[in-house]
Amino acid sequence: MNEILNIYNIIFLVLAVAIFLRLRSVLGRKTGAERNPFDPVQTTRDRAEAPADNVMPLPRPDAARAPARAEGNEDVVPAKIAPAGSALNAALKSVMSADRSFEPAHFLGGAKAAYEMIVQAYAAGDRKTLKMLLAPEVYEGFVAAIEDREAAGHTVESTFVGIDKAEITEAALKGSSAQIGVRFVSQLITVTRDGAGAAVDGDPSKVTEVIDIWTFARDVTSRDPNWKLVATEAAE
Repeated sequence: MNEILNIYNIIFLVLAVAIFLRLRSVLGRKTGAERNPFDPVQTTRDRAEAPADNVMPLPRPDAARAPARAEGNEDVVPAKIAPAGSALNAALKSVMSADRSFEPAHFLGGAKAAYEMIVQAYAAGDRKTLKMLLAPEVYEGFVAAIEDREAAGHTVESTFVGIDKAEITEAALKGSSAQIGVRFVSQLITVTRDGAGAAVDGDPSKVTEVIDIWTFARDVTSRDPNWKLVATEAAE
């Protein structure tokens, strides 16, 4: 792909990736107990909370663009995203007023697609895809975990069963930086094998629930339309 593009239309990218790169699959994490193959996220959080300029650009095809919001609908937040009168509803309205291209449902769809892609890219050790999708600090954490895995002669087999739930849990406008937190509940089957093929962690027959929280940010005064990943954490 030749461009890094808007998160709102990442769903279109999923189709393009499935056709051209055979990558259709965005974040599991694990703690030191190696419960699943996504420990780089924990590593990243332990290093530091990424500042707003450490970002994750999300690509999309040139032809895909999010539909513009109708004039006068800047402050309409769907009840399924945030109930009217709630603090989250008010925060999202603030973001929508500052960034006229922001639409919560499109944003959430893009975040879900990105989540799945990174889960699969990490399991496959696909550094090229990870570098395209992750902030520098996040990318370094993922790569460090992949290198540790490779040095031990281990491989990860991962099947992404699906995302049970994805919801916007936080929103804020800090100066010119709009920040959105998304909580993902996904189902994965993962197993880590040694060089001889024996399972050393995980169970190839067991579906595991993984809960993660991602925070995306964008400078609403910038001409760059991309939302970028600035922080990650695993939820207990």
